[in-house]
Amino acid sequence: MSSHVITPGPYRATKLWNEVTRLFRAGMPLKKHRQNFRHHTSCFTATAAVDWLHQLLCNNSNFGPDVTRQQTVQLLKKFLKNHVIETVKGRWGSEDLEDNNVLYRFPSSSTLKPIPCPSQVPGSAKKKLSLRDKDGFFKFRTIKKQEKDTQENVDPALQTEGDGTEHISQRRKLTVEDEHEIWKDITLTHLQRILGVASLDEVLDHRAVNPQNIIHNMTKVNKHGVVTLDDKTNDLPHWVLSAMKSLANWPKYDSAQPSYPGFERDVFKTVSDYFYSLPQPLLTYELYELFINVLGLLHPHCERVAIEALQLCTLLLPPTSRRKLQLLMRMMSRISQNVDMPHLHPAIGTRTLMVHTFSGCLLGSAEECDLDELLATRLVSFFMDHQQSILSVPEYLLSAIGDHIQYLRTTQVPVGLAGDAVREEEVCAPLPIYAFCRQISGAEFEQQKVESSQQAMEELLEILLTDQNISEKDRCKKLKRFQKQYPDIYSRRVPSTAQERKPKIKPPLLNIRKTKVFRN
Repeated sequence: MSSHVITPGPYRATKLWNEVTRLFRAGMPLKKHRQNFRHHTSCFTATAAVDWLHQLLCNNSNFGPDVTRQQTVQLLKKFLKNHVIETVKGRWGSEDLEDNNVLYRFPSSSTLKPIPCPSQVPGSAKKKLSLRDKDGFFKFRTIKKQEKDTQENVDPALQTEGDGTEHISQRRKLTVEDEHEIWKDITLTHLQRILGVASLDEVLDHRAVNPQNIIHNMTKVNKHGVVTLDDKTNDLPHWVLSAMKSLANWPKYDSAQPSYPGFERDVFKTVSDYFYSLPQPLLTYELYELFINVLGLLHPHCERVAIEALQLCTLLLPPTSRRKLQLLMRMMSRISQNVDMPHLHPAIGTRTLMVHTFSGCLLGSAEECDLDELLATRLVSFFMDHQQSILSVPEYLLSAIGDHIQYLRTTQVPVGLAGDAVREEEVCAPLPIYAFCRQISGAEFEQQKVESSQQAMEELLEILLTDQNISEKDRCKKLKRFQKQYPDIYSRRVPSTAQERKPKIKPPLLNIRKTKVFRN
């Protein structure tokens, strides 16, 4: 029994459901049990199923060790509801499941969920061309070449075409909509590269991406890196902020607040109740599929990539959601690390309580998903460990977008004498500072590395053979060393006849025979 890696792509939650179902059906031990004076073969108790499935989920990289036994029971209830399992009497659907010795079995046929084809998804065939999809938007040019071309374009002198038409250059005019499109397209292109998907259309509805949110989240932040809001009415209520500060700074809280045994638990419940009262999770319903796909990157060797992906995903959030997410994650992190904080739950550790309390108000789908709770737990746990990096502004992206906009503003666009601008594709494609490269395989990289190394050695050999500034003595010495190190390259460049013409060595004047030395 082995677990398949569920790579990022559309319907990842459904694929994970099918994978857990397959592993559970293939690996759950089946035994013969007796109940009510009857023997039942190939069945298992609910408690045995909870034990086995809980261990499976904790060891699975898609879910992790933060999965609790109670969450496993909830998943088994969904298995029973969706006819993945049934009672030994063949009942399922409306039946309830508890962590006890009631017997269950697998139905005769597997009940995997169907994955829709792209053609079955409404609107999947339609794709709005974005700025990066237009011809010539991203070109592979070096910065030196771009500067040279820019200087040529800036020249205000009249230029004469072959057909006798004269053109003069003028500065490119970028509209506000153009700049917004650039912010959106460069951010999404980065995200697509990190996720490694053919198109973000598979995991993200582009209509849900508002470029103004990206701009606000990256440019309007305070000295602590938290988003500031233009409209304060959308901010957290004062009483919620006060409660969160009390928990984050415990026991140094406002002396004007009441203090009694269990006060911190009541404050914690007040904060959690507020976040669960919001109309939708902080990561929003529209971005649910996107965050689910980022979960596929949460591996130890992909930690840096996952942080970068979550950085970009959270930039797509509305500023009000991002601000609330920042403040909540900071509070959760400080509470978890506060050794002076009293136990907020008699049986659960503080960190585990933070993760399981707020996972439901951070991630969730508009339609109930069977794995929502488990996936949210995994994501929130990673958020807590890396919240400072994830919710910071990526400076490299801010710099790239700023350079690109500045470049387009200074680029000259030829204009006809009649005042009509010549189409870009007829004259020159824009040459952005920021360029993206095609990802290649390891085999291609090794091949290119060998080819470039051989080319460099061939150029070195050519210099040794033709450079007039090298003395003949040094040339022979270096050629002999080169021939020893790279015989194949040397033989291809220097003909064999030339190699045979070796200088004659004069015989020694005296032929001294070697004598044996005897030792006593």
